[in-house]
Amino acid sequence: MLSTMKYKRVFYPGRFQPVHLGHVHAITWLLENAAEELVVGVTAAQYNYTWENPFTAGERIEMLKRALEDTWHRLYVIPLDNVPDNRLWLRHVETRTPRFEAVATNNTFVELLAEERGLPVVKPPLYRREHLSGTHIRRLMASEGDWEPLVPKSVADFISEIGGAERVKRIASSEKVIIPKY
Repeated sequence: MLSTMKYKRVFYPGRFQPVHLGHVHAITWLLENAAEELVVGVTAAQYNYTWENPFTAGERIEMLKRALEDTWHRLYVIPLDNVPDNRLWLRHVETRTPRFEAVATNNTFVELLAEERGLPVVKPPLYRREHLSGTHIRRLMASEGDWEPLVPKSVADFISEIGGAERVKRIASSEKVIIPKY
């Protein structure tokens, strides 16, 4: 749980498919209340052009940069592939990121892994969670709904530049892509 202390560096993982206002709110809150710096893990970096992961790791990093320009100097943004052994995931992360003292998450699974590694867990407040989820935003993109107000304008502009909403729509209407198991 959140301690009153401010950590030097906190790890905040996410798929960011796409980066939305909830992510920006969480990162801003963490930098104001819990961490001097954040290691932002762009997870499932090896996946793209699927319904769950339509954007590449590089595109997601660019979205984060555009959305968080003012605090970018306090972030380490690292693409992280998933690993087949979930129990080893945080060890894998630790070999690819700068050191961190705590993990920020509202994901019960990530919380379990952090606790098993002996790392404190910081839970940033959820912001408009009923609307601010990647799944909801991708559904709106696929149905030509009004998704733009749910992401920072700079992210909406970027998604437009790369034809991202059209990509999501086409992926949603295509055959399911099978992801090979390791």
